[in-house]
Amino acid sequence: MKISATLQKNIFAWMMVFGVLIVCSVTFSTVAYAEAIPPNVQAKVDKYKQKLVEWAANPVIIAAIKEANTKGSGGMTNGAWDGLDDNDPKVMALQTSVAGKLLKKLEEDKAINKLFIRDEKGNLVAASSKALLFNNVSRPQFVNPFKGQVWSANEMKPDPTTQVMSVQIAVPIMDGGKSIGVMNSSVSLK
Repeated sequence: MKISATLQKNIFAWMMVFGVLIVCSVTFSTVAYAEAIPPNVQAKVDKYKQKLVEWAANPVIIAAIKEANTKGSGGMTNGAWDGLDDNDPKVMALQTSVAGKLLKKLEEDKAINKLFIRDEKGNLVAASSKALLFNNVSRPQFVNPFKGQVWSANEMKPDPTTQVMSVQIAVPIMDGGKSIGVMNSSVSLK
């Protein structure tokens, strides 16, 4: 079947319009989920940043990070991590280690919806649940705290791991005045 040049142009034009609508729809839906942080939520975020600083000073956390910094990631990558089931032994090991059990206990505080610690290279060391990424070395929730800064996102949006509307927070794990790792969480808006 032969299609006329005019019909081909019309089909192409409609395909372009449809493509633009899809891009606009995806962009709008992504932006629509991020919201400014109201003062009452910011007060809660500030309170939990301080709690994380205290939790990150726990000797169990510091020992786990020091050990991980000498061992390395064991070859785990984000791609390999993504392919693991939530109940995979490698995932469960991060939750059932001494540090993982402590994180699960701390996460009983329902104002947060996840809790992770990461080594000096951004690799997951212990977790209260399966993290979206094994390594987040290039993400702001690692970069800023590893420089010794307490950090929080400047917007509320669904947490990438839990999908709960939250504000991301992270703090350095310090040893002898030096940042050796990062603890990160999300403050829930519930």
